[in-house]
Parts: sequence; structure tokens; C-alpha cells
Amino acid sequence: MTASRAVAVLACLAVVSPAGAQILPSEPIAFADGRITIGGDVSASFGSRDPGFFDFTDYDHSAFRLFRLDVAAAANVGDHVRVLGEIRTENFGQVRLYALYVRVRPWTTKSVDVNIGRVPPTFGAFSRRTYPSDNPLIGYPLAYQYLTTLRPDSVPGDAAELLSKRSSGWLVRYRYGNQNIDKGVPLVSAFRWDTGVQVHTGSGAIQATGAVTAGTIANPLFHDDNSGRQYVGRVEVRPIAGMVAGFSGARGPFVSAVAARSIFGDGHDREFTQTAWGADLEYSRAYYILRYEGIVSDWRMPIVRAPELTLPLRSVSTMIEGKYKIIPGVYVAARFDYLGFSDVTATAAQGPLPWDAPVTRVELGGGVSVQRNLVLKLSAQRNTRDGGRLRPKETLVAGQVVFWF
Repeated sequence: MTASRAVAVLACLAVVSPAGAQILPSEPIAFADGRITIGGDVSASFGSRDPGFFDFTDYDHSAFRLFRLDVAAAANVGDHVRVLGEIRTENFGQVRLYALYVRVRPWTTKSVDVNIGRVPPTFGAFSRRTYPSDNPLIGYPLAYQYLTTLRPDSVPGDAAELLSKRSSGWLVRYRYGNQNIDKGVPLVSAFRWDTGVQVHTGSGAIQATGAVTAGTIANPLFHDDNSGRQYVGRVEVRPIAGMVAGFSGARGPFVSAVAARSIFGDGHDREFTQTAWGADLEYSRAYYILRYEGIVSDWRMPIVRAPELTLPLRSVSTMIEGKYKIIPGVYVAARFDYLGFSDVTATAAQGPLPWDAPVTRVELGGGVSVQRNLVLKLSAQRNTRDGGRLRPKETLVAGQVVFWF
């Protein structure tokens, strides 16, 4: 669907009266005296075609042309145990198990939770706002969505090969490891949850979460593809009313055992890691919310031959976001995003270049609430890429319908 048709669809939907829209469910459906609840989240985005692959996600879909259906269920098993799960489908494709974990509360009088299974993400702030109902715009921050040229199962032989792939994260392959063409990874995946054990504690001014999981924050896995585990933690502080400051860290083996073996033999996959640090700040007052999030991610990749890669390969993201409520049920929002990369040198004549093409993104938009849990959004996004093989600039426009219960 074109952008103009998307706007027309939203304009038609916007005239639906709130009274008529109340026929839609507004709360989770409860069974067994409230011990079992089922909820859902439905979103449909209709927007511009993305020939520059700026908004492509882990699952080869554009965030500006995406239908997503989530169904979540929770079951209380006594006072100490709760089972939670969620299934998801995108663009009417495969139905995937998005979440399935057991939450154990050892003490009913203390704020300590232990989650086991496919658990919520620990790292970062936006990872808690990935549902369309929580995202004030349609696009995602670059750190959580933009596909870099790094893959865990296919690695470049030298700096020249890595630089030759700049901006091609949507479809890339290298000389060593898996030779099938596939997508790269973002700094942090917003479309897959972690699998492992997670512990959360704290209340009021300070909260802390720690986890041991498979894969890394860029590449969460159900079964590890190497011999290591990821360790990830987050601390949140609420110093004053309306303010939340967060600090996150994660480290785990990134390169798969198969890819590492193709270069050095067995026993080296633990050496090639992703290490990430994040800081975020949110302040809300009256009719506005302001947010900042910065992430630094270091990848240690195999060094095969000269010209050698300058390790670690670093990427740095900065995101600033704001939302302002104009009148009840109507808001505007904006987000500025930058994703940069450290320099590597392939030849002295060429000089140092960022290992992937830096990207800047500005997105403006807003939303209208038809009822509390039915929102219509409109966004315009400008992407600028500094170098690489694909088109350097692109403007995307999209509308979105979001319903949840």
C-alpha cells in the first residue's frame, strides 16, 4: 500500500465514533476466577516501500509495512508460581513462540522474581517499549532495528572484505563460515527475547535485574551456537518523581562455533565476543515525556590475514525522543537517532573508514486515540546513510492502526 493510501485509510478510521468503538474488548480476557488471563496486541502499518532497507528487521520485514499479531497468556499456579507465554506472527507468516517462561516468587512478602525460559530482555530501555502500543512512533530506534554487516555465523577474512560490504546488512555473506546469503544483526534485537534465567529485585527508588542467557543481545538464541553464555545486567534508579535512569551491561560469545572452527579449529569460539554498555534517562511531567538512550557495542571478530581488522569493532548509538500530549487523546512525537562505527583501514591509499556506513534518522509523527486501547498513528521518517553500497537517503511515510486488550 502506498503512503497516500495509508493516510486515506487512517483518515477514514479516524471518523469512527468513540461510542461505536467500545464494542472492541478493552481488558484481558479472564478465566478460572481470574487465574488465567489472555491478552492481545494487533498492529497494521501501511507505508512507503523501503528500497534502501533502512527499516528492515530481524525477520526480513519492513517496520513501515508490517502486520503484527501477538497473543499472550498468563496462568497463576499458587502464590509463588506464574506461567507466561506469547505467540506472534508477522505479515501472516509463521507463528513463532515469542515468550514462554515460569516466574517464581520465592517470598510473597519480598520483591524478588526468578524467570526461567524465554524471558523478557534485560538490556536497555526501549526493549521494554517494543510493542506498538508503547512506541509513540512507527519506526524503531536504530540500535534496536538497523541491520549491521556483522553476522555470527559468517566472518570477513580482512578489513578490505568487511569494508566492501558497508550498508549491506540486509543481505550479506563473507569468506569464512556459512556461505549462504543472510542478514546481519542490530546492536540489540527488539524482535526476539532471551532464553535463560533472569532474576529481578528491588522496588521504589532502585531496581536491579540480572540474567544468564543463550546468544547475545544482538543475536538472542533458543539454543546456543557456541560454548559460552551471555551475562547481562541492568540497574534502574528513580531519584525524583517522573525521572528514571537506567544502566545496562552485557557480554557473551558472539561468533558461532562453526564459524570459529572454519578459521582456527575447535576451542576458540569463546574468544570472539559482543560486549555492550547502555545508559538511558526518562523524564515525564504534565503533558510531555523526554527520553535519551545511548549504547556502545564492541565486537571482537577473528583476525585472519592482513590488512587486519582493528579490534574491537565498535558501534555507538544515540537516541533522543519526545512526546507531547496536545489535548486528551491526541499527541505528537519526535525521535532523533544516530548510529556510528569505528574506523578500520584496508589500504594506506584509501585511509581509515567506518567499518559500516553511519546512519542518521529523524522521525516525526503523532497519534489519535479512538478509544483507550485503539490508536491511529502517522509518521514521516528521514534516513541518511554516509557511504556504502545502497542509496544514501530515503524518506518514508506510514500510517499505523494499533489495538490491544
